[in-house]
Amino acid sequence: MNILVALCAVGAEKILGNEIKHLGYKLVGNRPGRVSFYGDDDALFRANLCLRTADRVYLQMAEYNASNFDELFHGCYAVAWQDFLKKDSRVVIDKVRVYKSKLNSEHSIQGMIQKSIYSKLCDIWHMRSMPETGDQVDVRVYMDEDKAFILLDLSGLPLHKRGYRTDGGIAPLRETTAAILLQEMMWRRKTPLHDPFCGSGTIPIEATLYAFNIAPGFGRRFAMENLPIFDSRRAEEIKRAEAELIRTDVEVRITGSDIDPAAVNRAKKNAEYACVMAGRALHMVDKSFHVPRPDFIQSDFSDLAAPYDTGLLICNPPYGERLLNEEQTRELYKNMGGLIKAFPGWDLGIITAAEFFEESFERKANVIKSIKAGNLDSKFYEFKNGQTARKDGEDRRVNRPRKF
Repeated sequence: MNILVALCAVGAEKILGNEIKHLGYKLVGNRPGRVSFYGDDDALFRANLCLRTADRVYLQMAEYNASNFDELFHGCYAVAWQDFLKKDSRVVIDKVRVYKSKLNSEHSIQGMIQKSIYSKLCDIWHMRSMPETGDQVDVRVYMDEDKAFILLDLSGLPLHKRGYRTDGGIAPLRETTAAILLQEMMWRRKTPLHDPFCGSGTIPIEATLYAFNIAPGFGRRFAMENLPIFDSRRAEEIKRAEAELIRTDVEVRITGSDIDPAAVNRAKKNAEYACVMAGRALHMVDKSFHVPRPDFIQSDFSDLAAPYDTGLLICNPPYGERLLNEEQTRELYKNMGGLIKAFPGWDLGIITAAEFFEESFERKANVIKSIKAGNLDSKFYEFKNGQTARKDGEDRRVNRPRKF
């Protein structure tokens, strides 16, 4: 049995943990931004293929006490690195994270771990030095209270890079963050969903993949495919098994809109790539089901009205970093209050890094969750079924209601 470590946005550990348990794996524990779990050999590939909210998946190579550099070196040297690396592998210690440890120089730890790995490989293979002409292999080190955790990267490119987004536009939302927001709102397939600031279409596309139970990793490769431990035959069997689980018996109502016609075109193109990716997975198991694309229209959010009595609005509006200045952003958030009146009975979820959101929106959220999206400390504001506390009496007007 292996111990794997999945990274995620800080604040999303519980959601990721639930997703891991749903795959059938037992949790070991979690720390901010990472969740550890037990998994069989299949889990090394399957976790990368299936996890929607994980940023990366690592194989834990060692866990040991290291209060000095001798202990750090020898603990890492004890790992059977020759079973996981090739003779021409180029090992990169991509990151070191230190928390309450005597060894606190990230640069020194980085150098010692690489020296230990190369020393072990050279001793085993009777080489004077590693040629480093092959594929790059990333290793990450966590030093937590004088205990070293040595992790081997199985993902390669971050898992939010699903392979379907050809153009993210300006300030795109990460796919993994979109998946987190959907889980945070406990969205269900039968519930209508609309994103009034769809941008490149990430939220509706991730909702589509979730609704039809399409594994998010079908459209890409993973770093573990370059390792000696990779079993291509077994990986193909895992992909076929996951393709069999794609739902073809559900009806969904997933839509998006944006005032920018270029954004709408991007969203349509990205959705097409995502659904073609799913179609190819279905062909692996001789199914010809056409995965319905989410619908996108060009519209200002103030021109929208609810097409159903209940549903979910979820969005990532501009927050004043790259698209609008603060004054424009405050005005936008104030006008967004009209969505409450235009979509009575709908839940609303809004993610933003702007500290002044609630003040400008003029309503109190039912729930506020802190989520570190990328390098931004964001907050996710949840408004349940229009049950919001208004700060001031107001008269919000929705111009030319448009049912999409």
